[in-house]
Amino acid sequence: MIRTELCGLLNIQYPIIQGGMAWIATGELAAAVSNAGGLGIIGCGNAPAEVIKKEIQKVKNLTDKPFGANVMLLSPHVDDIIELLYEEKVPVITTGAGNPGKYIEKFKSIGTKVIPVVPTVALAKRMEKLGADAIIIEGTEAGGHIGELTTMTLLPQVVDAVNIPVIAAGGIADGRGVIAALVLGAEGVQIGTRFVCTTECIAHENYKQAIVKSGDRDAIVTGRSTGHPVRTLKNKFTKKILEMESEKVDIKQIEEFGMGSLKRAVLEGDSENGSIMAGQISGLIKDIKSCKEVMEEIVMQAEAVKNRLQSI
Repeated sequence: MIRTELCGLLNIQYPIIQGGMAWIATGELAAAVSNAGGLGIIGCGNAPAEVIKKEIQKVKNLTDKPFGANVMLLSPHVDDIIELLYEEKVPVITTGAGNPGKYIEKFKSIGTKVIPVVPTVALAKRMEKLGADAIIIEGTEAGGHIGELTTMTLLPQVVDAVNIPVIAAGGIADGRGVIAALVLGAEGVQIGTRFVCTTECIAHENYKQAIVKSGDRDAIVTGRSTGHPVRTLKNKFTKKILEMESEKVDIKQIEEFGMGSLKRAVLEGDSENGSIMAGQISGLIKDIKSCKEVMEEIVMQAEAVKNRLQSI
């Protein structure tokens, strides 16, 4: 069994964290991943505190294992969310789209681990100085909002720059990816797109099938001209966005066009006019299984790869 420092830090069986995907990472998915030996994460996104409170209750009803919540620091409800997570004593907080520095001591006082998601070495070093317990580095291969650096190039640079555990995200969906990340110095991985294609995930079947049917070139990036690049599967929606960008349409118009697009895809199943956020690894995913089956498959493959490397 593969165990790393991260397993002890988070009290989990395997060094695998589920991505905190907005609209997708609900209590059902988080609990299933935690029950399977990883760390399930509730995606708070832009949801108000009362919605997230219900998701936390779902997790607590479905598992006695550790779990976490991902906080989008640009959310209009962020202060309420932070207070809720503090009151509920959520064991792990991951953060994105901002600086969690002012909240770290508050969470440390109750033993909650704070793990920011960062896209650069500089931000990783800054988060370590602020007291983060670990760092998630996210490469541009990931689905959703992305940076520019690839996981393979960013990961070893961050590992060399900080002294806290580093978790790799972006382009990982199987045991080979896990071992590759560990070889490059990571203490664990964060996996998003693979967990979308599970039976416990509430995403619409059309969303899941779009990933299963995708190829290696289907996960593209829109929003580069607006300064907010997002990786999604190509469809009518992305075609329109790219057309608007090439025609230099006002950024506000582009953003207005994109409002609600993720919800349309995830909940309504509109796979043509919705935003199907997914990583470049989508082309590797060919089936829908339970979280337990996915975890067992990843761990078994990782063990096989480790054994093969040890025999070389």
